[in-house]
Amino acid sequence: MFYGASPILFELAKELRSKPTKAEEHLWNFLAHNPQGIRFKRQHPILFFIADFYCHQARLVVEIDGGYHRLPEQYQYDQSRDHELAELGLKVMRFTNKQALDETEQTYHAIMDEANHRIKSKDIKI
Repeated sequence: MFYGASPILFELAKELRSKPTKAEEHLWNFLAHNPQGIRFKRQHPILFFIADFYCHQARLVVEIDGGYHRLPEQYQYDQSRDHELAELGLKVMRFTNKQALDETEQTYHAIMDEANHRIKSKDIKI
């Protein structure tokens, strides 16, 4: 579930959980209490990274990106990170802060649809 994440990442994740962004906190209110009972974790260490949200059952990572993710060097880093997570069999979904705050229902439904699809898929092995 943590794919060899180092102990220092667990400490950093704990700190990040205590200081969520407005967009993360808003979306978390939907993910944490979803009626389907699909469990998500906030600021979850995976490998060398910390995922904003993670559903182990669906092997699904959800990232909420601020404006700096549009910078070329950050975009390149994100692409590399997503590739490494895909190598572990994880799917990464990225949404902007604006989507999380202003299009919350659509964002939530897209996440839940993907989670349900992956949970039902026979290709996922935990």
